[in-house]
Amino acid sequence: MFQLDLGASGRYCDGIKRRDFLTIGVAGMAAVGLPELTRAKAASQPSLGNKGTSVILIWLDGGPGHMDMYDMKPDAPAEYRGIWRPIRTKVPGFDITELYPKQARVTDKFSMVRSLYHNTGDHFAGGHRMLTTKDMGVSGANTAQKFPGIGAIVNRELGPRVTGMPGYVGAPHAASIGLAPGYFGGHLLGAQHDPFLTGDPNAANYSVRNLNLANGLTVEKLEDRRSLLAQFDKNRKHLDAHPTTQALDRFAREAYDFVTGPTAREAFAIGKESTTLRDRYGRNNWGQSCLLARRLVEAGSTFVTVHFGGWDHHWDLKKGYENYLPQVDAAVATLFEDLDDRGLLDTTLVVLCGEFGRTPKMNDGGNGGAPMSMGTPGRDHWGDAMFCLMGGGGVKGGQVIGSTDKLGQRPNSRPLTPCNVHATIYTVLGIDPKLQLLDPSGRPTNVLEDPHPISELL
Repeated sequence: MFQLDLGASGRYCDGIKRRDFLTIGVAGMAAVGLPELTRAKAASQPSLGNKGTSVILIWLDGGPGHMDMYDMKPDAPAEYRGIWRPIRTKVPGFDITELYPKQARVTDKFSMVRSLYHNTGDHFAGGHRMLTTKDMGVSGANTAQKFPGIGAIVNRELGPRVTGMPGYVGAPHAASIGLAPGYFGGHLLGAQHDPFLTGDPNAANYSVRNLNLANGLTVEKLEDRRSLLAQFDKNRKHLDAHPTTQALDRFAREAYDFVTGPTAREAFAIGKESTTLRDRYGRNNWGQSCLLARRLVEAGSTFVTVHFGGWDHHWDLKKGYENYLPQVDAAVATLFEDLDDRGLLDTTLVVLCGEFGRTPKMNDGGNGGAPMSMGTPGRDHWGDAMFCLMGGGGVKGGQVIGSTDKLGQRPNSRPLTPCNVHATIYTVLGIDPKLQLLDPSGRPTNVLEDPHPISELL
């Protein structure tokens, strides 16, 4: 066997630093539970046709506030409307925060869902619902993943668009509320559908470290082993028509091409980008991860998630957002411009969201103590009203879908759920939103309880 070293994840509250590996076994594929893979493959549904599109999901981990970004309420009382004023954008009626002047120039390229909700303010429950659409009892007291994340399902259904590229990638890593890969993971589909982790592309002299073979294994030795396995395979041709065998062959081929070929190495070479473009994205982890995501989908990856962490602003929201929002603005606006300039916008769907929103009414900065004892005011957890940005990949730009009430507390028109967001993503990719998987007991389970996409966007 050999391993792809996926690097160390961050240190979490249990004090343990974890290291992730992709293990390739005697069949030449990532380690996989065959019962899970068999059940999943048996439940495959016909797709809507391979449309050749890709997805970049920018995940604002911690819960971004809709009232301070894309759903401003300038006529609400001061404690609701927040700190910043809205500004007009390229699209009349599509106002956003004044801290997003660069996005204001490109609102024709994306649309905004303002009426998203799932009604939980629990980080883990919200993250699980946004990334899998499922409740399944997940909460802060029961944080285990219970269903595959959308990127893992897409990877199972489509794989990479180009041979030699990872189909599913996390830049610089994939994590939901401190869990890695958390609700981005493959779960019952197997570890081979977890995202490939890139490391920090903003690091000096960045090179992806995840393409290393295990100690003592060279590409030549790997080829020798592959030839030996080919001889074994000749003795079991009667299995070749079996769906599970075909799936194993596919993963074996993808893993081998990824490790030995030049395609991925070239895609990860972010240093080849111009200084000017890198500066436009922002010389920070978020901006460079978005640039790397563009390089990856251009080279043939199908689903790339970009992690923007640190959005749990119960206090000192003003200070936090004055730091974060300009970085988001540069990264998101430049991503849309860059995709458009390179002819990739029609085939690349960009999605921006987090696990929930923040309370429309700002708190007093005390977090249960005396006012201002923890800092300046902030906002608390809120799952009754959220936003989701979607643009590219054939999705109509310049649309504002739904609305919230005058205080931003709940949907006022066109209420939508994570299922509708996922159904839109699947439709853009050419995957049937009525797809089913088999759970561990062998029972068919709908991937989406509501398979209806957001029709206004399509």
